[in-house]
Amino acid sequence: MPNDAPAHTERTSEPIDHHDLVLKPRDVTFDWSVTPLHWLPGEPFATHTFDVLHLMLPELERWFVRTFEQALPLITDDRLREDVRGFIGQEAMHAEAHQEVLEHLLTKGLDPSPYTRQSEWIFRRVLGDRPELTAAATHAHLLQRLAVIAAFEHFTAFMGHWILGNGQLDQAGADPAMLDLFRWHGAEEVEHRSVAFDLLVHLDPRYRRRVAGMLITAPVLIRLWIRGVRFLMSADPELGDRVKVRFRDYLAAAREDLLPPPVAFTRSVLRYFLPGYHPSQEGSTQEAVAYLAASPAARAATR
Repeated sequence: MPNDAPAHTERTSEPIDHHDLVLKPRDVTFDWSVTPLHWLPGEPFATHTFDVLHLMLPELERWFVRTFEQALPLITDDRLREDVRGFIGQEAMHAEAHQEVLEHLLTKGLDPSPYTRQSEWIFRRVLGDRPELTAAATHAHLLQRLAVIAAFEHFTAFMGHWILGNGQLDQAGADPAMLDLFRWHGAEEVEHRSVAFDLLVHLDPRYRRRVAGMLITAPVLIRLWIRGVRFLMSADPELGDRVKVRFRDYLAAAREDLLPPPVAFTRSVLRYFLPGYHPSQEGSTQEAVAYLAASPAARAATR
């Protein structure tokens, strides 16, 4: 990724039709043996803001997989069914890759388990299966979960597009392995950004269902992220008593282009509410495919 690449763009032309892609999981591996705890040098706040993804994503993406597996028998479109299967494979691999980072954090003296136990409770108990429901209520619960997943996937595609176009992280000396992990993951999120949305519309095309999913997801995600940053900063063995977490720290990191700007994030949420919205309007398949062809981990997985 060139260092002078634009930090982010909200809309990009789409020379490659995302519907022409065949989604496939890439069996990537990463070497964390030389990755420091603060993989963005001198930037513990920005580092840990990214690291919240490691805390949330393993359980979140396993929940995606379980939910989509339940939806598979209901799909009547052959192409969508194949896309959902590809999505399941990619998300399962994402969960495992971030799980390995949790083990790396433990070797650095940061125990992530107090937070990850909460993630397990949310995605296994609160949002998990409810066998006591009737058949009709079970179907409605499935649709509600699919609406939440479609909203989550909007955010992951936004983050993926942002990090693929960000050159400042390279200039800041970000650890190459960690940066490759986030960019590989982000590229696949852009690659399959339409699948969850298309599945939801296939099973329930009502606008209000999609809106309800975002109204639930956005505040929950923000709250979980803030709690995650506070947890990591307080659990960081290298920070001592310097554990204050302030919104101005986020703004400062965003001004340095080390984190997504809040204005762009807010605009992305608002776009989701447009009646004619479709995820293909976000990000660039061409950019994602180009990075996946260059990613050290993705290239190694094809050998």
